[in-house]
Amino acid sequence: MKTLLILRHAKSSKDDPGLDDHARPLNDRGERDAPRMGKLLRELDMVPDRIVSSTAVRARATAEAAAKASGYEGKVDLESTLYLAEPDEYVEVVSKTPKKVRSVLVVGHNPGLERLVEKLTRKREELPTAALAKVTFDLDDWKDLPGAKGKLEGVWRPKELD
Repeated sequence: MKTLLILRHAKSSKDDPGLDDHARPLNDRGERDAPRMGKLLRELDMVPDRIVSSTAVRARATAEAAAKASGYEGKVDLESTLYLAEPDEYVEVVSKTPKKVRSVLVVGHNPGLERLVEKLTRKREELPTAALAKVTFDLDDWKDLPGAKGKLEGVWRPKELD
């Protein structure tokens, strides 16, 4: 059994219109929501074995804040191919995860993440900023992820928490 956790980056700032999209930081709400989602991972006993994030500033900041708040002790792997990626790029990155890893958290962007959930589960879910989805697979090895059908176990959105 493998678990893929899918986290959209938290709300980013648009205060500096001259700033490159890749370099946009989190805004105040994003800085509150990212650790809230990490705390949720800890509370629901879903702290991942591996975290991989887009290299965009807002995604990295979300991944690092969620990792810290969850108690995750590993490093956050950065993948430039996840910046504004389509589902196949996410699947390719995750499928290279070592077999011993049971759960992976990917942090990235829409519309790719919503399409990823739909591709993996055949269910359409809205993923606003900092939303988290959990998908499980009856797999022994991540290399078998391409083409696998997963089960959507839940979706958590910051506005719906407490």
